[in-house]
Amino acid sequence: MSVERVLLTNDDGIDAAGLRALYDALEADYDVVAVAPTDDQSSTGRTLSDGVDVADHQLGYAVDGTPVDCVVAGLDALVPDADVVVAGCNEGANLGAYTLGRSGTVSAAVEAAFFDVPAVATSMYVPGGEDWWKRELKPAEFANASRATRFLVAEATAAGAFDRVDYLNVNAPIAGAGEDDERDAPAPMRVTAPSPWYGMEAAHDGNGRVTFSDPIWGKMNADDVPDPVGTDRRAVLDDEVSVSPLSVPHAAEPDAGLDEVAAAYGRATENIR
Repeated sequence: MSVERVLLTNDDGIDAAGLRALYDALEADYDVVAVAPTDDQSSTGRTLSDGVDVADHQLGYAVDGTPVDCVVAGLDALVPDADVVVAGCNEGANLGAYTLGRSGTVSAAVEAAFFDVPAVATSMYVPGGEDWWKRELKPAEFANASRATRFLVAEATAAGAFDRVDYLNVNAPIAGAGEDDERDAPAPMRVTAPSPWYGMEAAHDGNGRVTFSDPIWGKMNADDVPDPVGTDRRAVLDDEVSVSPLSVPHAAEPDAGLDEVAAAYGRATENIR
């Protein structure tokens, strides 16, 4: 397939540095229209609103809603002729199978799949302590993510990848911003699978509050993830661009051993009126 028009969205908000980085990378080759949230909608998953307010923006449209709102509004009303949806670049990685349903960035790509429109969700791993999200990111630091996304929009579509999968979840290592930074070299690309490792923890303080923590981020900072080569987290820590080819969730199994259970239910309830 050929790509002429790209619908660009994210979950960090339409004025986020990561979205602008992808916009600038893609607009040289495509007609790019941003349809993105007015403000931060991180971790909203596939939340859909009853309706949304839409305002013109210099990059396209600012939507007072979630990433999924943006894709539905974009593909069905605002940019119905889009050939590809690109979500990102998220400021922070979306790694591991358990993050896929939680991430607004990835959920935008999933929603596009239900419209039968190819999608690329792009995120960037930002190392650091608990306050990494406060970091002011420079445009050059998105270079790995931008370069990989632009390449995949062109080459994955031309290769027919989206005839076999619905979307690509891309995670890139942060790029160097200084002349002597070893991260200045373009990161290589690796096809991966999302890591199945799960380690969410909950703590009850005894006073009616439960707090959550995810120890994987500390492990990533220490370069100590429990993931082998071929998984998304390992690739990013090895300074590679991770590309996970994925399809929409909730695949139905034809049987799952439930035929006899369903039949038994019928027998058990046949005298109930």
